[in-house]
Amino acid sequence: MGHSKAQKTRTHKRIVSIASKRFREKGLAGFGIAEVMKEAGLTVGGFYKHFDSRDDLVAEAVSSAFGGWKRRVDAAASGGPSISLAKLIDSYLNEAHRDNPGTGCAFCALAPEIARSDKRTRALTSEQVRNDIQLIATLLPGEDKRTARSQAILTFSALVGAMSLARAVSDEALSREILETVGEHLKRFASKQQGSNRGKKAGPLSD
Repeated sequence: MGHSKAQKTRTHKRIVSIASKRFREKGLAGFGIAEVMKEAGLTVGGFYKHFDSRDDLVAEAVSSAFGGWKRRVDAAASGGPSISLAKLIDSYLNEAHRDNPGTGCAFCALAPEIARSDKRTRALTSEQVRNDIQLIATLLPGEDKRTARSQAILTFSALVGAMSLARAVSDEALSREILETVGEHLKRFASKQQGSNRGKKAGPLSD
């Protein structure tokens, strides 16, 4: 019985992993249950042993694509490679990420479709957006929380928007220009902010 339960858990995770990758590559409507199950080596009838509905699979698949930045920050805190806002920007705004949406950010791959998804998927997405904005804000040390949060929202929006546009255009040179220009501006602004904050006296943090 224990073996059967463990096998079911592994199969469930495999289905979610496949769906997470294919949804980011082809869109939520571009890859169906039959295709997911076929790639997992299972029958369509077996789907409902794992999920009550397609919406449940979408919610789990989208959620499994989240948290990449936090894992990098946690790894750095445990002695792994250091992480900074500049490194985060460079790791996001590059051609490898652009050309491999299946293993990349779910926001730039699926945001318009998530906006039309069920409440559960949108709630999970909302929570992850809040988490990522807060994470970016922690990489912007300063005395004013409101300023750091505002800059984090701007940075997050610019990253997702730039990658979305870079994938949308058919002109390779323009695509690279979008990635490089936005990245340079974000890093330059962050550097100026940090330099300015170093020149100020520490004061109380505002909420």
